[in-house]
Amino acid sequence: MKRSPWFTAALILVLAVLACTIPGGSGGDADAVATQVALGIQQTSVANQQMTLAAPTFPPPAETYTPYPTYTSAPAEAAVIPTSTPVDMRARIKASNILIYEDIVGYPSLLPIVSSTINTMNFSGGKIVNTGDALGTFKEHANSATEWDLMIVAAEVRTEFSGEMFEMMYDHIESGGAVIIEAWYLDKIVTGKIAPILSKCGVSFFRDWIRDYVYDPFNFSIYWLDKSHPILSSPNTVAAPSYPYPEWFTDAGDLLKLSSGGDAVMVGGLHLDRKSDYGVLAVCMGGRMVIQTFSSHDYKWDIVQPLWENYITYTLTKHYEYTP
Repeated sequence: MKRSPWFTAALILVLAVLACTIPGGSGGDADAVATQVALGIQQTSVANQQMTLAAPTFPPPAETYTPYPTYTSAPAEAAVIPTSTPVDMRARIKASNILIYEDIVGYPSLLPIVSSTINTMNFSGGKIVNTGDALGTFKEHANSATEWDLMIVAAEVRTEFSGEMFEMMYDHIESGGAVIIEAWYLDKIVTGKIAPILSKCGVSFFRDWIRDYVYDPFNFSIYWLDKSHPILSSPNTVAAPSYPYPEWFTDAGDLLKLSSGGDAVMVGGLHLDRKSDYGVLAVCMGGRMVIQTFSSHDYKWDIVQPLWENYITYTLTKHYEYTP
């Protein structure tokens, strides 16, 4: 057990006092003892100082550290990426607003192909107006506040022709609308109201197409020039109208050629090796416009009617893609 230096010094002092008080001791002896005691005390003090100096110095004990609780950060929430709702194209097409000029309506012996096709497509929710051959009514509706998605001009009747409806159609195309044109008389109006539409499309009048009462049917057979074009396969896969059953004689229609300034694609024509002229069916305006220069009733119904359904479906689809 360790004792304090001060305790040792005190013990020596006590012994010294006792030595001085011991009976029988002479004064000299007492002095000698006292001297020895003093020296012992001095040596003890020096030794204590040396021990103190030699003793290692230890730092004070560190304060007890209580660690803070460890928190685990919650995982970051995954970033929510907004996704657009898929467009139900069928529903949009079904609810379209469609304005139609179909002059064959006045001929009870012929079934109107556009009206019949519209009926089979079961449109609902939109506005369908067929003005027949009433040009004034067509113009009135074209200039109304209704936002038409598709305008159709199907002109077959050979007793009269007009180009006034094309003036309204140009504005409709410029605003992103879809257009289908069936016309046999471009040669008569090519420099008139339809000229800006043809120029924007990228087609022009090539030559007139005449059919006498005595004719070679193969001269009026139509071939698909771009068989991969979707207008020939959706929603119907359509064979080319390769053999005519004429309703109209003398003027069979017109032939087209590609021109600069548009994106027209010749889909149908009279010669497989002529893809830039002798055309009778072209698509342009990014698919929003179809122009047909043969008469629908000159070919088999079960070929032409499904083709018209494709026209309507394709142009409306491209219209909605253009103006989402």
